[in-house]
Amino acid sequence: MTRLALTINGRRVEAEVTPRTHLADFLREHLLLTGTHIGCEHGICGACTVSINGDIARSCITYAVACDGADVRTIEGFDDDALMARLRQAFSAEHALQCGYCTPGMLIAARDLICRKGGLSRAEIRTEMGGNLCRCTGYVGIVSAIESVMAERAALILQPRPTASGWLGPAPGPQAGQPTVQVAAPAALRHPPASRPALARSAPARAQPIEVTVGAIEDRDGATRIVQSFVLAHPLDAVWELMADAEAVARCMPGMSLDGPPDGDQVKGRLEVKIGPIAASFAGAGTLQKIAAEYRQIIEGHGGDRKSGSRVSGSVDYRLAKVADAAGSEATRVDVVMSYVLTGPLAQIGRSGMVRDLVRRIGEAFAQNLDAQLRDPAAALPMAQLAGVSLFARVLVDRLRGLMARLFAWRGPKHR
Repeated sequence: MTRLALTINGRRVEAEVTPRTHLADFLREHLLLTGTHIGCEHGICGACTVSINGDIARSCITYAVACDGADVRTIEGFDDDALMARLRQAFSAEHALQCGYCTPGMLIAARDLICRKGGLSRAEIRTEMGGNLCRCTGYVGIVSAIESVMAERAALILQPRPTASGWLGPAPGPQAGQPTVQVAAPAALRHPPASRPALARSAPARAQPIEVTVGAIEDRDGATRIVQSFVLAHPLDAVWELMADAEAVARCMPGMSLDGPPDGDQVKGRLEVKIGPIAASFAGAGTLQKIAAEYRQIIEGHGGDRKSGSRVSGSVDYRLAKVADAAGSEATRVDVVMSYVLTGPLAQIGRSGMVRDLVRRIGEAFAQNLDAQLRDPAAALPMAQLAGVSLFARVLVDRLRGLMARLFAWRGPKHR
């Protein structure tokens, strides 16, 4: 059994479930929220559609444990939502339901569509709603209902809001290219907007990208070892002052966060890993060994991902050296040696050929963030939370380009 805590329709829920329990079964059987219907159980029909962290998802193919810490909203959670109320009225007026089995998921998907897009044609609405199936109506009434509410979109929408980061659902999701929006609540439920903190300043643009070189993946004593290097156009002492600060290093590393300042040589933190469809959150502890005379710091740690049962242990050893850039000015070369042992379900990706390219991409983001902090310590770090999916996508693009280049190079001489 696995313990999880999440928010469902605004109420915090804690429970123990088996790792294979689907979110739909958890909602229906454990919480008796039977408005979420189960149809195909393959993520095809959309009857089980719910909202997870503000984005629609198929609850029949989403594990409940994957939603630990998430904000889930079922059809029962939209009772006080003005847009949903208007959709229900339109569905009734346009005869957009018969047996009603698909209706909860259809309504949630329709609400999501109207939040993201406006001014669509009937054909475009049909395409956008293609992920939700109805066996009764022939879709004419459904399309008419959505079309009528979409025409009132300006009066129902308040303002754009950022998309949630914990994406667990299907397409279109947060990559749909349109902002998620906040829906106007009934007048009796509106509250004055809370004060918002000032936006952090963006990091200044770099003159040129920072190139990161990555060595071959090696196996040493059962551990995977990778070496990477890059040069920062800043003096050695300035770079060391930044990189000797564990909290500053964590801020610059994509997916890394510390639970608090180091306690002596002890540190606790979390590493969020997202590679394609694989997501994990490794929580663990480590030790710091600082060798100032050598401009060197060694971080050793271990941790585990509770959801997948995977564990990792390893070390990061980085050294700084004074070098000269092309103009003869003082610069700093950073050499990083990473060694790790990964066990459990995620171990299958730990030694894949794509790891080297992925490490290079992460290293580029890390180097860019270090450079931004050195140029302006108050700068925001847009790359610090760079999504692993985009890193992964770039790796795939690079690999495809390389494959095409080799293919044409191989075919070229034969056809001259």
